[in-house]
Amino acid sequence: MDDIKIGEILLPGEESEQERRERKVRRGFWPTFRRAVRQIPFSRDLVAAYYCAVDPQTPTRTRGILLAALAYFVLPLDFVPDVLAAVGFSDDVAVLTAAFAAISGQIKERHYRRADETIGDRPDE
Repeated sequence: MDDIKIGEILLPGEESEQERRERKVRRGFWPTFRRAVRQIPFSRDLVAAYYCAVDPQTPTRTRGILLAALAYFVLPLDFVPDVLAAVGFSDDVAVLTAAFAAISGQIKERHYRRADETIGDRPDE
């Protein structure tokens, strides 16, 4: 994926767009995560990003970028179909990596603690 397309995907969007993305992310994150966990090299960061994105204390711009990246992650149709073994989540990894770089340092320790607790519990949300 080229940088221009990733940049377009990660636009924070208006408040109504963020709310729509948040609903989509809340609905689809855990099922998609369960399918991707073996293929995503940074599962802990991904779960912490989810908790950061849904945390009302997170700055609006950061929430917007993370919600955009996570909405792309849960999207059933993207550039490389997620059902393809080994390469299916490669475009998702690229978008998520760009999002993490864009929000550098905004995922807090409390988000990582919650991620550690959740990953240990195998969420059924």
